[in-house]
Amino acid sequence: MNTRLHGTGLTLGYDRRVIAEDLDVAVPDGSFTVIVGPNACGKSTLLRALARVLRPKAGELVLDGAALATWPARRLARTLGLLAQSSIAPDGITVADLVARGRYPHQGLLRQWSAEDERVVAGSMAATGVADLAGREVDELSGGQRQRVWIAMALAQQTPILLLDEPTTYLDIAHQIEVLDLCAALHEQGRTVVAVLHDLNHAARYATHLIAMRGGRIVAEGAPGEVVTAALVREVFGLACRVIDDPETGTPLVVPAARRRA
Repeated sequence: MNTRLHGTGLTLGYDRRVIAEDLDVAVPDGSFTVIVGPNACGKSTLLRALARVLRPKAGELVLDGAALATWPARRLARTLGLLAQSSIAPDGITVADLVARGRYPHQGLLRQWSAEDERVVAGSMAATGVADLAGREVDELSGGQRQRVWIAMALAQQTPILLLDEPTTYLDIAHQIEVLDLCAALHEQGRTVVAVLHDLNHAARYATHLIAMRGGRIVAEGAPGEVVTAALVREVFGLACRVIDDPETGTPLVVPAARRRA
């Protein structure tokens, strides 16, 4: 398996609290990798470490053969894009101005704002359905609208690797599918996409590589058709279920067991 981004022997946590220990992870190049698991299992912590937002307590993360910790910030920002779980926009900033911030890693002393930057920002807003909100202030928008604006900013960064922490948060079902379809299209265009998702059926439908976590460890990983079984769902989520073929895609579809009636 070819991988630009991987980690070995990782211990991850906050202050004295350890979330994961002796963790090995590899993101296949060109994959749509989805990390799933119950609440507080370490999914977002792992993603934050892959984005260099969180420094491992032990172990090493490597990108393109060099320790992630040694990468210059601007160069890293042109390679890894991150949509964090909770993002706060500056007061009074408009949608267009926030999305334009995704172009900052491409600026420099000899390269200022260009027609290409304008094209990328407009295309990112169109792709996420926020073009008609360009002049609105971000803090006026609904939660779902704000989420799509943050995704647009990540797209405008135009990185070959895109990390998304729960990108469907606040979105209704139609917009969830739109965002995941967009992620799938980006993957098909050659980007490596890594996302944390809560919905196992969405993960099974869209992922090309699935990482299932529980209690700070990786329980299983691989193609969804190989990984998503009733036994795995019971082990990871404590849920009795059947796994059938999705009638639309043929991917695994988890059907929870019916509630027993008295």
